[in-house]
Amino acid sequence: MSNKNYVVVGGSYGIGLEIVRRLDASKNHVTVLSRTAGELAHTGAKHFEFDATQGEVEPEWLPEKIHGLAFCPGSINLGSIRSIKPETMLADYQLNVIGAVRCLQACLPAMKRSGSASMVMFSTVAVTQGLPMHGSVAAAKGAIEGMTRSFAAELAPAVRVNCIAPSITDTPLAEKLLSSDQKKAAMGERHPLKRIGSVDDIASIAEFLLGDQSTWITGQIIHADGGMSTLRV
Repeated sequence: MSNKNYVVVGGSYGIGLEIVRRLDASKNHVTVLSRTAGELAHTGAKHFEFDATQGEVEPEWLPEKIHGLAFCPGSINLGSIRSIKPETMLADYQLNVIGAVRCLQACLPAMKRSGSASMVMFSTVAVTQGLPMHGSVAAAKGAIEGMTRSFAAELAPAVRVNCIAPSITDTPLAEKLLSSDQKKAAMGERHPLKRIGSVDDIASIAEFLLGDQSTWITGQIIHADGGMSTLRV
């Protein structure tokens, strides 16, 4: 898996940053597109300032060949049906769905030039579990799951497309929901494995899907959720 070119969108914090660290440690060339450089200083990644909700990916940022693309931006906008606003739903859709399409379109020529490439996107357990207060984010991430299958069919065999659907994970994005040890413990108890997810749990799967060990996997939604989506214990 070494000496390949990867693009990670939203790779400055959380799961995206851990994906960057893993790819960098394996001696790959990593380009990160994100609003800030975050904690990238201790990696060998190249960083370009980019906002997935409105920016355009400049061709000169990208390597000639791209072996893998990870689209990591996300949102956790929770609210009841009475309080949810159209602009919130549009913002979630713009970030999660339109942003992913824009980045794939920009990277696709270089991905096809690699001969065999992989894209990884992110959904949420709320798409399959009908969690209350998750209407906006579940709608946007549900679209991601649909796109995963459609893009995988359209781009096969040159590009594999898969999606990871985590439950709550200990990242900066979820810090308001996990602001104390008590909250973390309570959230953990909701899962059959009795803990919340870590960035390592999710990034390790992304690394696998981006690499050569998963070359017969495409169009899949990987439920990395501590058993929440399938088990009742």
